[in-house]
Amino acid sequence: MDPARHPFDMDDDTAEELARLLAPLLPSSEVAGEDLWRSLDPASKFLADRYGRWACGWNWSVAEGDVDGGVVEVWCCSSHSVTTPDATAPLIVEALRQWRGWLEDLTQRFAQLTPPGNVPVVSTDHWYWERACTRLVTVVAERTHAESGWYRHCMQVLRWFLAYSGIDEGQAQAIVENAVGGRFGSWTAPDVPVVDAVSSRFAGGVGEIR
Repeated sequence: MDPARHPFDMDDDTAEELARLLAPLLPSSEVAGEDLWRSLDPASKFLADRYGRWACGWNWSVAEGDVDGGVVEVWCCSSHSVTTPDATAPLIVEALRQWRGWLEDLTQRFAQLTPPGNVPVVSTDHWYWERACTRLVTVVAERTHAESGWYRHCMQVLRWFLAYSGIDEGQAQAIVENAVGGRFGSWTAPDVPVVDAVSSRFAGGVGEIR
């Protein structure tokens, strides 16, 4: 998901051109209503082919949308956001911009939160990992409004951070699952004691890597 590997420059002229390219790929609202899960597949494939797999998250909207628990606010879901192709295309472009902005924001946060260089992961003070987990959980809860399924994206972001910090994918998944493990729920932002407990378990999991 590293934005640096997939350059993305979207000024207003480029956005208008992209909307023109997307419009012929889009369904009418009637077709979208009949086939909610597949009606936008051509548009998603086009964006992924053009910009990279990261673009598939363009419709990961807040709350109960096409995919629960995301951060995109301009898009709701196929049944509500799809109207005419000419009106829907610019909406998709803006949703893509929002998703990209979030990924770039996360990358900056990862750079700030990752432990100092030249320090082995296992010897790094737990404080770094606790701080990182606390701040990332907090910002994901804010950006998703802790709506339906928000914790799934939160766990994904924590795995991304561990991968960014050089931790194996399998180990990262185990660390995050053990740390979160049912402690977060839909429509509820975690309170401070819960976040502290998750962050402590997160740091402990990193510390157990050998």
